[in-house]
Amino acid sequence: MRRPSDEALMSAAIALARRGLGRTWPNPSVAALVVDDSVDPPIMLGRGITAPGGRPHAEANAVMAAGSAARDATMIVTLEPCAQRSQRVFGPSCTEIILESGIRRVVIGASDPSPFASGEGAQRLREAGLEVVTGVLETEAHAVTLGHCLRVAKNRPFITLKLAQTADGFAGTSDRRSLVITGDETRAFVHGLRARHDAILTGIGTVLADDPRLDVRLPGMEDMSPLRVVLDTEGRMPTEARMLSNRFAKTLILSAKPQNLHLTRNDQNIEIIAIPPDGSGRLDLQAALGALAAMGVTRLMVEAGPTLAETLAEAALIDEFVLLTGPARAGNGLPAIGPSLAQWREKAQLTRSRKVGGDLCEIFEAQR
Repeated sequence: MRRPSDEALMSAAIALARRGLGRTWPNPSVAALVVDDSVDPPIMLGRGITAPGGRPHAEANAVMAAGSAARDATMIVTLEPCAQRSQRVFGPSCTEIILESGIRRVVIGASDPSPFASGEGAQRLREAGLEVVTGVLETEAHAVTLGHCLRVAKNRPFITLKLAQTADGFAGTSDRRSLVITGDETRAFVHGLRARHDAILTGIGTVLADDPRLDVRLPGMEDMSPLRVVLDTEGRMPTEARMLSNRFAKTLILSAKPQNLHLTRNDQNIEIIAIPPDGSGRLDLQAALGALAAMGVTRLMVEAGPTLAETLAEAALIDEFVLLTGPARAGNGLPAIGPSLAQWREKAQLTRSRKVGGDLCEIFEAQR
């Protein structure tokens, strides 16, 4: 039975789970609160979030924080607890940890489609006599773990496309050279956005034209730089590319011709995976995303040019679109938004629109 405080506590747990985005893969960012909700207002006894790298899970951290006070308490958790997470390797599942703690009531936000839970977590808790409430702020809780769910259901991560355009809609010059479009505040915003993703994907054309670092350079957040992924069909990645020298982040190169790459393969910060080409001679995008999903990537940010953006839109592989529009006009050049992306945007929902410095930031979400 739902209690008046359930939604407010779940909202707090969801806000806590968002803080772990980009840090917990291959596991989703989950938050759990242990509370005494027999009083008004409820008393917080312990809280936990999925640890960086994915373990320990949020439930284990929350129970540890609460200690003996967890007995007869309520747990608020954003995602269904795992029921059979390979006990032989990782120790007891979260359902067992909850049962051993003496918690008597569990409130769950979103269900977990993975084979380690998939309804069994809630079922085992009920069978043990606990009161279990499901679906509290389910939409909001599901949004935080959507990358995990897509990885399980569709063998791909959640995909955020980021594009910058001039006030008149151009992303570069007519000969495909980049333009300085946005200001310092927006660039800082983008670095923060990077930190909330597991990996950043770009194409070799962007690497050769711009030599980007694709890391997080906000003070104190350098170690939050995500995995960098380069689609490099022909194996043209230059050995002197700046992203290869970053000691805080690894670079993964996906190539149909890995034999053409002359990189130091024993460098722990560089990995190469062979991906077959599709019928057009480009990399098979579904195979590339599947390789990332197999590695545990749940949230992928795409920072590339209009060509890759258009390809993603054509394949219906965009979940979120961050469009940054600068105040200056270019007059002519390379259009930022192609016909397929324009069509995608028309059907999408504009969820946020605000000024960042002198630039406009618009965030669109795919209709589901």
